Amino acid sequence: MSSQLKINIGLYSSAGVKPENQDSLSYCTPTDESLESKGVVTVLADGVSTSEAAKQASHTAVTSFISDYYSTPDTWSTKKSCQQIISAINSWLFKQGSSHANELKGWVTTFDAIVFKSTTAYILHVGDSRVYRLRNGKLKQLTRDHITWLNSERSYLSRALGVDSALQIDFKTETLVEGDIYLQTSDGVHEFIPEEEIIELLGSSQSAEEIAQRLVEKAIANQSDDNLSALVAKVQHLPNETKEEVYNKLFELPFPPNLQPGMKLEGYEILQELSVSPRSQIYLAKDLENGKELVVKTPSENYSDDPWYLDGFVREEWIGQRLKHPGLMKTYKPRAKKQFLYFTTEYIKGQTVGQWITEHPNPKISEVREYIEQLSCALRAMHRQDVIHQDLKPDNVMITDKDRVKIIDFGAVHAAGLAELATVLQRQHPEGTLNYTAPEYLMGEPGSKRSDIFSLGVICYEMLTGKLPYKEKLANKFQLKKYESMRYISIQTHRPDLPDWLDVVLKKACEPNPTKRYGLISEFIHDLKTPKNIAKITAEKEPLLKRNPVLFWQGVSLILVVVLIVSHTI
Repeated sequence: MSSQLKINIGLYSSAGVKPENQDSLSYCTPTDESLESKGVVTVLADGVSTSEAAKQASHTAVTSFISDYYSTPDTWSTKKSCQQIISAINSWLFKQGSSHANELKGWVTTFDAIVFKSTTAYILHVGDSRVYRLRNGKLKQLTRDHITWLNSERSYLSRALGVDSALQIDFKTETLVEGDIYLQTSDGVHEFIPEEEIIELLGSSQSAEEIAQRLVEKAIANQSDDNLSALVAKVQHLPNETKEEVYNKLFELPFPPNLQPGMKLEGYEILQELSVSPRSQIYLAKDLENGKELVVKTPSENYSDDPWYLDGFVREEWIGQRLKHPGLMKTYKPRAKKQFLYFTTEYIKGQTVGQWITEHPNPKISEVREYIEQLSCALRAMHRQDVIHQDLKPDNVMITDKDRVKIIDFGAVHAAGLAELATVLQRQHPEGTLNYTAPEYLMGEPGSKRSDIFSLGVICYEMLTGKLPYKEKLANKFQLKKYESMRYISIQTHRPDLPDWLDVVLKKACEPNPTKRYGLISEFIHDLKTPKNIAKITAEKEPLLKRNPVLFWQGVSLILVVVLIVSHTI
């Protein structure tokens, strides 16, 4: 039985009694891997008849949303993708409608879209078109009409696309159930059909297309005086792989044999072994088709029966193909169907940050700052793609022979787009290496971009001192019950030559409580580059006892002496 999402969709639209149909509706069901990563999209827009370009507005909104949605990164969450697109469409419609160069004024339309992805429906809504759901014979309206009533007879549309440069759009999610029927209608339909008749039509054995047409025809027969559109989506099958099916897919490809220089693997000649760890083997290889040097990464036999490890291995290849930044390692798509489990990456000449730390025991601040700034740029590129690294550490970052920084491992990343897919593999935290893992993971809380900032701060601290900012954690003994139990070790404990302001910056970057940590990487880098400002701000905020305990106790002693003198005088 196929585990793919299957939605049966039908639509129908009519101008009704009006000379022009200003409604627009459409859908897209991908036939490639986008069906899993992006899902099925249905869209309906009702051009507002009081605007001159109502038809153009609705058509533009529908076509642009569908084409742009499938162009957004697979790593983005559905909500982020939809909000980015609808905001851009609204801005364009508003500019068109208010431009003096355009003959038609007012590009305004209502808008409803549903993204059926994995086992969830993501619903966007603005205006007075509607989205309904029929489940077990019960009809539920999932959207709220954006109408303001002046009195019992007069009302106006309070929200729509193209009305203003700023847009407030409703966004909600619904868990899908096989057998659900979703209905999108313009007001020319739902205002002229009683709810019981909608339920009867949706519950009939007719196809989705036949039901959509019957709904429109019924509204016309009931004297509808507007354009009419209906879109029906029947949820026929959901991706609900069993644990056995998931495991079978992960274990489908065998591990490659032990590779040696001179051996060939599916078009690649192994040149030398670069590194071997308990988790993987990495080889320098040559592409026999074009002669290009690259890296072949193979999984470790230690994890041949571990589905979570294999899932991470496959995910690393997927992520590396989608992240585009000079500070992020590229993985390559295979030219043909693979016979073994492995993937290829770009060949990066250089050393890991861990090796660099060993060779540079007392580096200059400026040198470390340059590397951290490069690393932060790569990390920001991941965050912009809705990806959190979760395992940032010195051994996962390289400094190339051209003195450029690259992140080289994506096996533990959290990609918002992937996280929306239903899976029996529930990933556990912490994902990363204990001493670099953000404390919120250890407390059982979800991670965020601030979690990567913690790891970035620890790396910066270690590059400067060769030590860790907290007492080293032992995996089999360490337990974190509260943030306050972690005690920051001043950098001046290891290097007295480093300034106070730098200690303040690193302490905030490595703050155990994420709410007290830097919220943005740019804030951390700014403070790392502006020592005077941060020192002044910190001095103003910190109490005298903390800033200068000697001066504090001298002051207390002086006050006590004065009090004693006064008391004796009296």
